[in-house]
Amino acid sequence: MPDALMYDEDTFVVLETHQPEQFMTVAELLEKLKSVLSESQDNLPQDLQRFTTIEEQAQYLIDTSCDLNLKPGQYLQWYAVRLEK
Repeated sequence: MPDALMYDEDTFVVLETHQPEQFMTVAELLEKLKSVLSESQDNLPQDLQRFTTIEEQAQYLIDTSCDLNLKPGQYLQWYAVRLEK
């Protein structure tokens, strides 16, 4: 039976266009996504348009995705990582 710790998502590595990789907590990633989404409300992917708040949109992305492409040639990707064994 797998250890439940394997599924803890408390640290993410975040990759962004023209930026070095960053390690973020869930709270930091949530704030990052909210910031990006607040600037892109007129160009949201269809699956995010059903949510009424930016907080809900950001949480949905954390729970279901690992990338966000809003403009051609620009990306934001996040992957859960385990820093300790």
